Amino acid sequence: MILSVCPNPSVDTYAWLSSLEFGVANRISKQQEFAGGKGVHVAMALNEFGAKTDLLGNWAGHSGKWIREFCDDLGVQSFGPELEGANRKCYTFLSENESLHHTEMLEPGPALKKDQYHAFIENFSEQLDSANLAVLSGSWPKKTPETAYAEMITIAEEKGKKVILDCSGKQLTNALQQGFFGLHLNEHEAKELCGKDDPLEAMQELNKKVDLVALTRGKEGLYLSYLGKVVHANVVLKKVVSTVGSGDCLTAGVAYGVSKGFSVEEIARHGVAFGAANCLREDLGMLYRSDVEELLPKVSIKELSYA
Repeated sequence: MILSVCPNPSVDTYAWLSSLEFGVANRISKQQEFAGGKGVHVAMALNEFGAKTDLLGNWAGHSGKWIREFCDDLGVQSFGPELEGANRKCYTFLSENESLHHTEMLEPGPALKKDQYHAFIENFSEQLDSANLAVLSGSWPKKTPETAYAEMITIAEEKGKKVILDCSGKQLTNALQQGFFGLHLNEHEAKELCGKDDPLEAMQELNKKVDLVALTRGKEGLYLSYLGKVVHANVVLKKVVSTVGSGDCLTAGVAYGVSKGFSVEEIARHGVAFGAANCLREDLGMLYRSDVEELLPKVSIKELSYA
């Protein structure tokens, strides 16, 4: 079982606007809502592809209840403490106006009290006993210690469990101080951490702390370093409907490959196919197994080497 962890779930909302003007009423002509948050996207992708996964999150108010029910309807069981307030909403605006199209607005979400944080960590420790791998993804609610992910990684190491992390900022830098199994990050995060534009140079630096590095560069695809190998994987899509959640689905594909004991090449292939499948439909942060299966043989794999 893969434990998917989402400390800061959200309701992801597609909102259609013809234009956006300040100081006047702007009417949304249509909207669609989906369960969101990076770890929620990971759980939904794994579940759709037939992998057993449970979801650990912090749940608040009506929106938290709605997210859990959305996941439950898909067959994803959720756990975690209930907070005051409400889980955040994340809006993606769609418009014929290019300057507005795919503009995102993210609410802050609830705060996490000390006792609720400890409850979350205890839940993680308990649920980890049934898992062989944990995927920790995304931001945290306000007032969370900046060492939260580092603490969870320590617990996982004590239990002999692998962790794949996808986050940024202080949570990531603190986690990297002690090292862990797997990391997914994009080229901008890699440059911020390592000061290097070249993906291979950044990965070589990160491999000092992390066994598996999955570095994504948008249309240029995935660079994956693991077990002494470095590969580049990519697939060309004729049409991209939405990229929201594609990185999270890619993380899910990598986690799926690791959990199955796949080769480095096949881990990369599944990561790219999962991420690309998410781009094919309007469903935010979601993929369809049929799309993944169609894309898998189309993913190109090239072995690279450090200079």
